[in-house]
Amino acid sequence: MNPRGFDKNLMKQAQKLQEQLLRAQQQIQESTVEGTAGGGAVRVVLRGDQHLESVRIDPEVVDPDDVEMLQDLVVAAVNEAVDRLQALQQQLLGGLTGGMKLPGML
Repeated sequence: MNPRGFDKNLMKQAQKLQEQLLRAQQQIQESTVEGTAGGGAVRVVLRGDQHLESVRIDPEVVDPDDVEMLQDLVVAAVNEAVDRLQALQQQLLGGLTGGMKLPGML
């Protein structure tokens, strides 16, 4: 095989990988994940761009005498959503990058 043919094939493979990465990144950006805590009493939705889209709190868990518990539930729900977003990114990008962490990705 001549070196030029090898270079051309390598460039095609690199271009294909780049296109797949861009599609996966776009899919992540368009995704949302949900995190819950307290048996679903607190629900948060996190967008693929890592912005918090919504927080829903069941009125039954709002106790003015125990605000700390509600704060803990919100933190737990957000952390679960972040974990789910990281798992989605790993699922969509992990196979393409061979497990390598890319800059700008969680």
